[in-house]
Amino acid sequence: MSLRQPFGAASSFVPRWRTLAMVGTLVLAPTNACFAENWGHWRGPTGNGSAPVGNPPTEFSASKNVKWKVAIPGKSSGSPVVWEQRVFAVSSVPSASGGKLSFQVFCFDRKTGKPLWQQTAIEASPHESTHETNTYASASPCTDGEHVYAHFGSQGLYCYTVDGKLVWKKDFGDMTIRNGFGEGSSPTLIDDKIIVPWDHERGSKLFALNKKTGEVIWTADRAEPTCWATPHIATLPDGSKQVVMNGQNAARGYDLNTGKELWHCGGQTERPCASAVSANGMAIVASGYRGSFVGAFDLTGRGNLASTDKLLWTLKENTPDVASPVLSGNRVYYYKARTGLLTCVDIRSGKEVFAAARVPGIKSTYASPVAAGGHLYLTDREGTIVVVRDTDSLAVVATNDMGEGVDATPAVADNELFIRGENHLFCIAAP
Repeated sequence: MSLRQPFGAASSFVPRWRTLAMVGTLVLAPTNACFAENWGHWRGPTGNGSAPVGNPPTEFSASKNVKWKVAIPGKSSGSPVVWEQRVFAVSSVPSASGGKLSFQVFCFDRKTGKPLWQQTAIEASPHESTHETNTYASASPCTDGEHVYAHFGSQGLYCYTVDGKLVWKKDFGDMTIRNGFGEGSSPTLIDDKIIVPWDHERGSKLFALNKKTGEVIWTADRAEPTCWATPHIATLPDGSKQVVMNGQNAARGYDLNTGKELWHCGGQTERPCASAVSANGMAIVASGYRGSFVGAFDLTGRGNLASTDKLLWTLKENTPDVASPVLSGNRVYYYKARTGLLTCVDIRSGKEVFAAARVPGIKSTYASPVAAGGHLYLTDREGTIVVVRDTDSLAVVATNDMGEGVDATPAVADNELFIRGENHLFCIAAP
C-alpha cells in the first residue's frame, strides 16, 4: 500500500444487482520480447490489484527464489513499479544537512537489480510530523514507460524521463493532515493525464495535469477532510472513463475529461484509506475505521445515488481500513479493518462467499492484497506473505517470511514478484 497509517458470519446486504457480464481483463500489448507485462501503478495495470497474466512463485523468502535483492536507504512504504527492464522506487533519506530529508527516486535494472540511476527530487524539512508507522515517502511512483512520476505530497510532484532526467515539477503547497498522521495518497496515470489527489484539512481538491508538461487541465473542489485513498480510473462499457474517489463524506465519481462531479453517495466511515476497484461499469468503494461500509455503484448513475437502483448493494460488516480491496474475476477480497481476517464477495450479487476468515500468519495489514496466477498474495506488516488460492474457499498454499517488515504492496510483472521491504527491494522469481 501507499500508506502506513496508524490506526465470520453473515452480514446484511442490499442487493440491487440485475446482471453483470464476466469481468474483462486488460492485457497490455508486449513492448519487449522478454518483459511483456508491466506494473506501472501501485494497483497494477487493471487498477484493481490484479495481474492479467503472469505466474510468480508461491514459495519464497529473503533467500529462496530471490533473483536479486538490493538495499534501499531511508524509509518508504511506497510500492515499486515496473516497466520493461526498469524498476522504480522512492524513499525519504536523512540528509547530511541536519534536520532535512532527501526525497529520492531510484531506478534499478530489472534483470540484475543493479542501480541505473538515483535522483534527489528535493532536500527539505517536513512542515508537519508524521505517525510513527508512516514515512515521508509513502506515495507510490507511477510510470508509463516514457516518464516516471514521484509524488512527495507537500514536497511536490516530479516528472523524470525513464533515464532519470527531470522534465518538470509541480508544487501544490503544504497539506494539513488530520492529527499529523502524515501524507500518502498516490497519483494515477491515464491517457494524457496524471490525476493527483489532494485531500487534507484545509481545502481538498483533485487535480488533473497534463502528464507531459505538468500544466493543470482541471481542478475539482472536494468537500472532504483528510483522505488517504488513491484515485481509481473506471472504464464504462461505452468507453467513457470516470475518476472514482473515496471520501469520508461520500464516495464520488468525476468525469475524466472535465473534472465535473457526476455522482456521489454517503455511508463511508471516518478518514478512509482504501481505494476503489471497478468492473464493467460498476465501482466498489469501502472503508472500515469507526464503522463499516462497502458499496457497489452503477457508474451510469447521476447525482445522489443513495436510495436509488444505482446503489447496487451494500455490506456493513468486516470491511477494510488501510488496505484496498483486490478484484479478481467476479470476486472482490478485502480484510476486516487492519487485521488478517479475509472476506470474499461475489460482485454480481453482493453476497459473501466467505466472511472474516482467519488467514494463519496474517495479523496486522497495511499492504493491499494482489492477485496473480490463480493466487492471492497477502502481506503482514511483520514481513510474512501468505499465498492462498483465488477461489470460493480459503485455501493456504504457502507461508513465506521476508525477514523484515513489509508495508508496501507487492508488484507483479510477468512471472516475477517485486517486494519493497523495510530495508530491501526483492525480485522474486523461479530459478
